[in-house]
Amino acid sequence: MWLNPRHRHLRLLRALSRRWQRRLIFTGGALIVGLAAVGLARAADMAMHDFRQILKHAPYIAVVLTPFGFGLIAWLTDRYFPNTGGSGIPQAIAARALKTSEERTLLVSLRAAIGKILMTLLGLLVGGSIGREGPTVQVGASLMFEIGRLTPRRQPGLILAGAAAGVAAAFNTPLAGIVFAIEEISRSFEARTSGLIIGAVIIGGMTSLALLGDYTYFGSTAAMLGSYSDWLCVPVCGVVGGIFGGCFSRLLIEVPRYVPGRIGGWIKNNPILFAAACGLGVAICGILSGDTIWGTGYAQARGLVHGVNHLGWQFTPLKFLATVLSSVSGIPGGIFSPSLAVGAGFGADVARLFPSAPLGAIVLIGMVSYFAGVVQAPITSFVIVSEMVDNHQMLVPLMAAALIANACSKLVCREGVYHALSHRYLEVARRQPS
Repeated sequence: MWLNPRHRHLRLLRALSRRWQRRLIFTGGALIVGLAAVGLARAADMAMHDFRQILKHAPYIAVVLTPFGFGLIAWLTDRYFPNTGGSGIPQAIAARALKTSEERTLLVSLRAAIGKILMTLLGLLVGGSIGREGPTVQVGASLMFEIGRLTPRRQPGLILAGAAAGVAAAFNTPLAGIVFAIEEISRSFEARTSGLIIGAVIIGGMTSLALLGDYTYFGSTAAMLGSYSDWLCVPVCGVVGGIFGGCFSRLLIEVPRYVPGRIGGWIKNNPILFAAACGLGVAICGILSGDTIWGTGYAQARGLVHGVNHLGWQFTPLKFLATVLSSVSGIPGGIFSPSLAVGAGFGADVARLFPSAPLGAIVLIGMVSYFAGVVQAPITSFVIVSEMVDNHQMLVPLMAAALIANACSKLVCREGVYHALSHRYLEVARRQPS
């Protein structure tokens, strides 16, 4: 159809205006995700600090507080914030796979973001062995999804970008945010959304830098392997850590949904009581560990990386068990940080077999091995740990350990925990009446 020059110019101006409006909306959304991630990080630190203060005045109060808190969170989540339990990453994965905006709203929305933040903080306040990074992914995906309502054609890409920005801002690891989005959330590289992902990561990362400064999550370390004999720890950590992480994933997938018999029936019919029972188990683990397994495990992992923490052998199994119980209870909370803490403890235990090797180096290998075994995303595992400690000399052993662990984990658990759990949310969303 023929148009005069004036009409052509008007159409061009309108198209450019719409394009810039979308870009401004997207930029604002990524900035909000960064602010939310920083806010959640600071609030989580305050919640854990308050819980430690409570324990100072009443060392055994956790036996009552933690079970009651878990039960209360399970009730609040089920009643007011459905589909926000657990990590939050499976919900983001499932939301991308759904076809309609109505289905996605069940998993990622402003209400989901608010509930995820509040319930995660409450979980840390009562001593749950949970992390904030997984919840930040669902929060980021939810906030960007709300932006996606204004640009409906890009909703899946914006959910992916929001998840990536959440990881980047939570850990201050921009490269890991991109890799995580590609390897774990989307399981592919999509050219159409690559610009969105990178842009969101940049804005989320810059927000974190502006508010928290340039920092590395676990601090910088120059630890590296020396002699050839030290390198034997790589296959040892890779095999054992991968199987260990695979067992963790298998437990999260199988319990409580697939427990057979009367116990399984009781769990399904009494989710709040089950959550309280899990809370009691976490409290017992906390007391037996000497109060080292509460919360994210960030301080313990950081101390082990730098060789200033000397935790007993009981830390690793008790942190493992506490994280399993916190996760299967159904309360909102991530497994990122607790898994890194378990991996750090595992690495410290393996280091006793290699007294000549630097402790920090084996701790890093243990972290990567166990985490790769849990999530079955080897590239994300070694990238995120190397960025957290700003140590590039360890890249080769970390890569090798991640690949070995990933292969060994699949012997125990055929599918990564996040994608396996995402199937549940797909079923929930698709069962809803259209």
